[in-house]
Amino acid sequence: MSDGKRRLFIGGRWTEPDHGHYEVIDPASEEVVGLAPEASREQVHAAAAAAREAFAGWSRTRPEERAEILDRAAGLMVRDLASHAALARAESGATTATARGMQVAVGAARFRRYARGALEPVEEAVAPQINEAGPMGRAGVFGALAVRQPVGVVTCITSYNNPWANPAGKVAPALAMGNTVVVKPAPQDPLSVYRMAEALEEAGVPPGVVNVVTGSGPGAGEAAVDSGDVDMVSFTGSTAVGQRIAEVCGRGMKRQLMELGGKGAAVVLDDADLDSAVAGIGTTFSFYSGQICTAPTRVLVQRGVHDALLGKLAAYAGHLKVGDPAARGTVVGPVISAAHRDRIESYVELGRKEGARVVTGGVRPAGPERGFYVAPTLLADCTNDMRVVREEIFGPVVVVVPFDDEEEGIALANDSDYGLIDYVWSSDVARAFRVARRLRAGGVGVNTIGRNMEAPFGGFKKSGVGRDVGSYALHAYSELQSIVWPG
Repeated sequence: MSDGKRRLFIGGRWTEPDHGHYEVIDPASEEVVGLAPEASREQVHAAAAAAREAFAGWSRTRPEERAEILDRAAGLMVRDLASHAALARAESGATTATARGMQVAVGAARFRRYARGALEPVEEAVAPQINEAGPMGRAGVFGALAVRQPVGVVTCITSYNNPWANPAGKVAPALAMGNTVVVKPAPQDPLSVYRMAEALEEAGVPPGVVNVVTGSGPGAGEAAVDSGDVDMVSFTGSTAVGQRIAEVCGRGMKRQLMELGGKGAAVVLDDADLDSAVAGIGTTFSFYSGQICTAPTRVLVQRGVHDALLGKLAAYAGHLKVGDPAARGTVVGPVISAAHRDRIESYVELGRKEGARVVTGGVRPAGPERGFYVAPTLLADCTNDMRVVREEIFGPVVVVVPFDDEEEGIALANDSDYGLIDYVWSSDVARAFRVARRLRAGGVGVNTIGRNMEAPFGGFKKSGVGRDVGSYALHAYSELQSIVWPG
């Protein structure tokens, strides 16, 4: 399918890009999906200026009005779900089921969630305080309110692995809180975000409240970060890029929300239900072809069940159908680009050189003649000092490291630069919770890879700064103001 030639969305107008267009490529077929606009630095700054101009009016709208617009936008996204999912599948390489259920449907659900979120209270009473007379004035009882105010203009820089849910998870809570946004999607699959902008425009978002700019290189993102009109940057992507953005934000004291890399440890204890553990760990192979920061890619398994788990994981990987994501029954689609496929393959080769044993995968899958496919790969005989164990590969590659006792398992899990989501499998729930509390990660799944979508999401260490999801996202896109008065 083709989504034609897109224009930028700046100040409520569809604007021709200064630097022409670039091709968006279908990772499965290597065909052109559509043409995305190349914004100039000046156009990105114009988008931020439009957001700044719109902020005063939008931030003062009634919460009910913001809620109605967000809810209307969600309905429009659902109305066109089939078309949106086809585009998302084509530009991201996700399977049809994932594009429908986990991309577009989750994106729309997030707009509905934050339509409700716009109505959540923003004021919280603080306990009165009795002050004695002194240099600060007379004695008295002082009341106080803590009030959440919108931050201002928020730049939302989103990742390529989910062109609907990830932008929605930033744009919807930011708008619900009364902020205005400049959205800079990932260069690989930006076309879906323009569809999201169309839905918001049709839903009645005032001009300048939502702006979308794109570019094939780093220039558009850099301009969206360094603009003097931007108050906050919300970024999802690699730790390396997040560090560069944070440096720029630090110079301008811009607020940050950073959702960065992960190398999730799956601690499998000797009393674990191995079938449950395999089903969870196996999602690294099947879900977005491992291109997800929350994946349990680093399996730490107690020696007593090491061989049994390895056998089950190998069997699981071997039964997964790799191929055209639009075909019925496909579980593992392509990765996002040829360059990323080559990067993943180079990590597998590095693992071999480091002494890891390739149990399954490790070669380019037979079958698809075109497209950027990587076979589900399982590496055993790994040690925690190997680069394939320490660095984020972001593909369908699982590494397995054995350990002897619970203390060693915890130490290995925490011996990482990352700390996004870890996992524990044990049939003794008390034991699992005891281990979970000692893991240095922003989230821990106990006998599950499932998520509670009202629980805070974010990372320790180099996995990020701040928390979002649920009401925590509303907090992330707000500043706290205290108002004090004498009683």
